[in-house]
Amino acid sequence: METFTRKNPTDEMFTEEMSLKCWVKQSLPHSVIEVVDANLLKRGEEHFNSKLDCILSIMKLAMHCTAASPEERINIRHVVTTLEN
Repeated sequence: METFTRKNPTDEMFTEEMSLKCWVKQSLPHSVIEVVDANLLKRGEEHFNSKLDCILSIMKLAMHCTAASPEERINIRHVVTTLEN
């Protein structure tokens, strides 16, 4: 999430009520463009929708990787397979 948003979990915009994870989660699936680093994705650029879909998939995967309970997190093999696809 840090790579794609260009934000650190310790960024001053995040407080006890709002974390990086919460911020990204609230943007899914319809507002992910609002949290993505503007250097990675710009409206109107070539293949915008394909890039947006890819980033959306990665952010959804990040949500599965950062579940509160370790039992709820997905297996790393599944993560690798998903990223390769």
